[in-house]
Amino acid sequence: MNSTLTISALTKRFEAVAALTDVTFSVAAGERVALLGHNGAGKSTMMKIMLGLIAATSGRVEVCGAAPGSAEARRQVAYLPENAAFHPALTGLEQIRQYLSLRGENPAQAMGLLEQVGLGHAARRRIGTYSKGMRQRVGLAQTLIGTPRLLVLDEPTSGLDPVSRRDFYELLDGLAARGASILLSSHALTEVEARTDRILILSKGRMVAEGSLAALRRQAALPVALSVTPAPGQAAALAQALPGAVAQGDLLTLSVAQGDKLAALARIAGLGGQVADLDVLPPSLEDIYSHFSRRDGQ
Repeated sequence: MNSTLTISALTKRFEAVAALTDVTFSVAAGERVALLGHNGAGKSTMMKIMLGLIAATSGRVEVCGAAPGSAEARRQVAYLPENAAFHPALTGLEQIRQYLSLRGENPAQAMGLLEQVGLGHAARRRIGTYSKGMRQRVGLAQTLIGTPRLLVLDEPTSGLDPVSRRDFYELLDGLAARGASILLSSHALTEVEARTDRILILSKGRMVAEGSLAALRRQAALPVALSVTPAPGQAAALAQALPGAVAQGDLLTLSVAQGDKLAALARIAGLGGQVADLDVLPPSLEDIYSHFSRRDGQ
């Protein structure tokens, strides 16, 4: 696959402080990648280097086949900061028309972009009257201008309600399906878990984990929880048959190592009528993130 973003051995130092050290990864066309890390891990520094706002100390960065910050890279990249700011006296429609004009695009596209992000009803209201979530949607609308090949999004769902968050990720899914690459930084791990193809975890400026959620689960080798619902009148017998299980209300929860999962499932299935239901609960992204962060001393 063609890469829209390639980073090799990226290092950035601020005098004696190493913000990034030897970071290497790439983002393919149509790929949705989440960048995770604690505050101060180096996420914002990396984004600024990608956008050409600051220079790397060493290493190589290529954005859509061009140097960061070059006219060619800027033409193909869209960026949304965590706290998007716009002129409060302008309407949403006026603001997006202005951005379209600056990008050499037809200003008549403005209403369509605002409707895409659910702001058509408020397009002619002044931005100064918008909520934070509405201002964030104006930011989302401006990232769609010019059909960018790479979207760099910093906490993009900040201030959005649950329905707007769902709509936002559906919009990203559509963009990725048409070949756009998406790199987003987020602390909302539950959202990221279901809506990205690959996860990058930064800690103290170093890449400590990279891969799909399934790959990171295998690498972390965290235990799997099996939640068993006893059949009526079978709770005591089931607890005896599953030594080590912990009672949680009406359920019994058994924690097993990844390698023992199939054997444990077979054992529970063999109990037949004693079991009313069974749920397999793999480690969440939050569990995995905590594992790799603790392993790195966080």
